[in-house]
Amino acid sequence: MLLELQSPNRPACLAASTVVDGIERQHAGQLIVVRLDVQGPTALPWLSRFGFLATSTFLFYDASGAEVWCGVGSIEVERVTESLPNP
Repeated sequence: MLLELQSPNRPACLAASTVVDGIERQHAGQLIVVRLDVQGPTALPWLSRFGFLATSTFLFYDASGAEVWCGVGSIEVERVTESLPNP
């Protein structure tokens, strides 16, 4: 699972979301992508749970729910692809 902690009002987050959209299409059926608006009314309890640092924050979890990596600022397509299990 790829979790994107973002703010849809920030230009950098909008740019990153375009990349994440492409990742989601490329790995449909193999990767779940979840986006959390950090400014949304229900976001606060989740921000501390996921170690929110800044927008955009990306967290990748394996099938068991263990965090594999966390990135802040930009998303690396290759890193996501390399983190997925081989089909």
